[in-house]
Amino acid sequence: MPAPLPDPAAAELLQDLIRRARAAGADAADALLVDSASLSLAQRLGKPEELQRSESGDIGLRVFVGKRQAVVSSTDRSPAMLKELAERAVAMARLVPEDPFAGIADPDQITTEWADLDLCDSAEPTAEQLIAQAAAMEEAALAVKGVTNSDGADASWSRSSVLLAASNGFTGGYSVSRRSLSVSVLAGSGTGMERDYDYHSTVYAADLDAPEEIGRRAGERAIAKLNPKRAQTKQMPVIFDPRVSSGLLGHLSGAINGGAIARGTSFLKDRMGQRIFAEGIQIIDDPFVRRGLRSKPFDAEGVLGQRRAIIDDGVLTTWFLDLRSARQLGLTTTGHASRGTGGPPGASPTNLYLAAGTLSPQELMADIELGFYVTSLMGQGVNGVTGDYSRGAGGFMIEKGQLTYPISEVTIAGNLKDMFLNLTPASDLEFRHGIDCPTVRVEGMTLAGM
Repeated sequence: MPAPLPDPAAAELLQDLIRRARAAGADAADALLVDSASLSLAQRLGKPEELQRSESGDIGLRVFVGKRQAVVSSTDRSPAMLKELAERAVAMARLVPEDPFAGIADPDQITTEWADLDLCDSAEPTAEQLIAQAAAMEEAALAVKGVTNSDGADASWSRSSVLLAASNGFTGGYSVSRRSLSVSVLAGSGTGMERDYDYHSTVYAADLDAPEEIGRRAGERAIAKLNPKRAQTKQMPVIFDPRVSSGLLGHLSGAINGGAIARGTSFLKDRMGQRIFAEGIQIIDDPFVRRGLRSKPFDAEGVLGQRRAIIDDGVLTTWFLDLRSARQLGLTTTGHASRGTGGPPGASPTNLYLAAGTLSPQELMADIELGFYVTSLMGQGVNGVTGDYSRGAGGFMIEKGQLTYPISEVTIAGNLKDMFLNLTPASDLEFRHGIDCPTVRVEGMTLAGM
């Protein structure tokens, strides 16, 4: 059954806005309202540096005049402004070129029922609670022997209510909350200093890691990076730590985005139904994870998503599609539309993850005579058209199946088509980021000193 609307009065406001748009000449319209509140605390070396609270409310209106569309937004909810907003949007739509693929969902495409995914923690922290959490993180990190300075600790809370209404009869809304903790520290001294961090973000405060644990991990990671060495250029297996392996799923997500496929700008544009990963690999997208960081009961066009095996036994099964990209490709939307109040929808994943394998991380690297374990990546050296991959990296050498000395200022390179086919997941999958991977091994990459 539909969950209760976050604010029935706001729902009526959006319906009124749509009526005004239709009266001004729109053939169809949808409206999005987002109300948000947040509280954040930043401290360094035991002293709070910034405490901020913000509240905002935004309305976005999208109108269609034939196949022409326009989007306008405002923070003013007065009747006079709503009337002006509707009239301005329609006037703009009449001036832009036609888009044959534009339009809201047909009435038979929208959902009328959705699940309560438990996405909002009703408890709001006090500033004192955030200060105590940040202090505990930083103190634990600084207590690690060899940590010499702090970049600061942050604790934050936010809550947003999302409401969507459209002239096709859809009205729906939900609320989401976030609690986040992060800390960054330095180890060593002079030109030999190294920096690292840790963080955790959850829907509910009760699900957060202890601040002391987050701080300890940040300190230990910084210490482990001290006295790095250079590396020789060589082809070798590369192990991606879970902190960075999810980036590979990000590249996959961009390559199977319906917009990129429709434009022909993806290296996977002709690979639907083909094997692009090894046998047995499963990559899942699931919008219905309870308390999931990227969960949503319906998409930004009022369409119900579903749990999908994006990669099933290594085979690519679907694109990420919103209505527009689906129409361009002659397909049906997959319910992946997302949007803000200032623009039209586009497709994006929800809770995306690479299913765990059967080997532990240690077993995954046990047979590696010489390899590289990546813990950090930098730069954006990925070509979405060709799949060429080249990124600055740091981490540890692997010798005879064991992590040895730290390595910095190197580049790892390959092509995503080859990397995907030669990827093996470990068994240590954790759901922490919304896009999640276990430790993964990729064969045949090139490691080069910078």
